[in-house]
Amino acid sequence: MAWQLMWFRSDLRTSDNTALSRAAAKGPVIAVFLRSLPQWQGHGHGANKLSFWGRGVEALRDELRGLNIPLLHRDIDDFDDAPETLLAIARVFDIEALHFNREYPLNECRRDEAVTRAFQHQGIRVHAYTDAVAYEPGELLTEQGDFYSVFTPFSRTWHRQMAPERLALHDTPRPQRNTGISNDPLPPLPRLADIPVGSHQWPAGPEAAADRLERFLHYRAHCYQSQRNFPAVDGTSELSPYLALGMISYRQCMQAVLNHNNGSLGEGDAGLVSWVNELVWREFYQHIVVGFPDVCRHRPFQPDTERLRWRNDPDALQAWREGRTGYPIVDAAMRQLTRTGWMHNRLRMITAMFLSKHLLIDWRHGEAFFLRHLVDGEFAANNGGWQWAASTGTDAAPYFRIFNPTTQSQRFDPEGHFIARFVPELSNIDGKRRHAPTPDLLASVDYPAPIVNHQSARQRALDAFKSLKT
Repeated sequence: MAWQLMWFRSDLRTSDNTALSRAAAKGPVIAVFLRSLPQWQGHGHGANKLSFWGRGVEALRDELRGLNIPLLHRDIDDFDDAPETLLAIARVFDIEALHFNREYPLNECRRDEAVTRAFQHQGIRVHAYTDAVAYEPGELLTEQGDFYSVFTPFSRTWHRQMAPERLALHDTPRPQRNTGISNDPLPPLPRLADIPVGSHQWPAGPEAAADRLERFLHYRAHCYQSQRNFPAVDGTSELSPYLALGMISYRQCMQAVLNHNNGSLGEGDAGLVSWVNELVWREFYQHIVVGFPDVCRHRPFQPDTERLRWRNDPDALQAWREGRTGYPIVDAAMRQLTRTGWMHNRLRMITAMFLSKHLLIDWRHGEAFFLRHLVDGEFAANNGGWQWAASTGTDAAPYFRIFNPTTQSQRFDPEGHFIARFVPELSNIDGKRRHAPTPDLLASVDYPAPIVNHQSARQRALDAFKSLKT
């Protein structure tokens, strides 16, 4: 029997899964998942993401059981173990071909290249598919033949060249004959770092993802553009964890938009068009990690910013991490992150800019802290967002753009409801006074004064960036 081996990674679904659909078309399928906990933790993923990943594999196993596809499980220490581990399975089951969907960060690319070489050396075919993005990195290039480094022209080209076949959904395999191969038990996660896991907020699996998409389209999408920046409002899709681990595909999201927006992605309902723009941003950053691999090596995208003299201030960094900077919107956001494993996107920009500009602390400290706590932690998007805020990245915010956290708070949490939720020390203060409590108010509550003055911190950051030009 010509077995096909389907290697699941960050594509934990059976519906609209390119590799699984193609594998099933060629013959009966055996699935495998390699858990690389030491490698993933070395990459900075924390308990929230790893727990969600594990629960996603359990949901995948249940879906595969309904298709009579056995799921094998192997634990490996690092990516270097992947070739021989997969080859051992191939030898036992006389595998005809290996199938997987591509991943794009540098270490993942090197892992897949090593696996491909090992299988081809043994005469076993390997099929790698484009699945997580509409365009394979390198497919959309500038007129000079370079990767795009600015989002807007990338987005224009993305929309201009989009053809219906790129968004076509792949068939879910029909149930195959019972293979007689048992599912491997999924070992529980070992005790991870002492990080609160907001698992109640993030049920895992394609069914949960589909439910979120449906609720977003019916109740939030049409107001997305006007409400997406207000953290006290449930105005976002909250699909980022599911997209990060492939429990839902970008094609399923795009098809849903087409169905609700008269067949258009770039025109029509402002909320839906704005959400599509965010999905294209995700793809843009996947292209960046391939076209500019130095970002995978902890290097800034803008080379001249490598000379920036960041401050070494462990106390300020710890205050930022713990949500006690004295800026209520910053502190509420950081507490949301550490308590729930997620942070509202507007707040990600505010907190990242506060660390990199107000405190002038290296953005890489913040990037690592976010990745360690985020349930939707994904290298490309996280790195891209942090470098944007720090003015070191692609399409970077001009170095002189420095958010005033107080005015941001007044604009996007006008009544202070979000602040009260996560900074209860200020909940008894009048809502409009929560943004910047005066000294007399601080004397009556257990909340710190600001650790830095906005104006002086802003000038310090401007001077540091200006010094790069001299």
